[in-house]
Amino acid sequence: MRYSLRPLRADDSDSLLALNNTAVPAVNPHDESSLAALLAASSLAIAVVEDSRPDEILGFAVVFAVAADYASENYRWFSAQSDDFLYVDRIVVSSDARNRGLGRVLYAAIFEAARAAEVSRVFCEVNVAPPNPRSLAFHARLGFGEIGRQSTKNDTVVVSLLSASAEVRPELPVPA
Repeated sequence: MRYSLRPLRADDSDSLLALNNTAVPAVNPHDESSLAALLAASSLAIAVVEDSRPDEILGFAVVFAVAADYASENYRWFSAQSDDFLYVDRIVVSSDARNRGLGRVLYAAIFEAARAAEVSRVFCEVNVAPPNPRSLAFHARLGFGEIGRQSTKNDTVVVSLLSASAEVRPELPVPA
């Protein structure tokens, strides 16, 4: 199968909500209004799709640049540390599409966007409580390292705050 990236569109909202809310607690839940606001404030919002079915979203990413009007606790933490980054707010891949390398496809586009924006780091966070060991291992394979931890959501979640060089170039899956 061949995959492509495309910008998220207004008519994707139902698919995005379903994908996002299926991924909770790895990501925050959203309703239509809060998801629309998130996308409007982002600097990059992309979907990965099969070339043969471009309207079916298999995964998506939402990314913020420096100085975004975004109240996320984690984004604010990274902003206090640096003014030279892109922040990955969320990457979600459908459970039916996992293990196809689509997270790498999304991250390749994010690292490319970071280089194009001439920023040196890509930041993200992954839950350690509740645990998300698959995501932590995935991010480690991409070259992310922990630069801190933070308790969020009224001490109900602890995240590992991660950083990687914008020079990372993930190996992409070979088309079948």
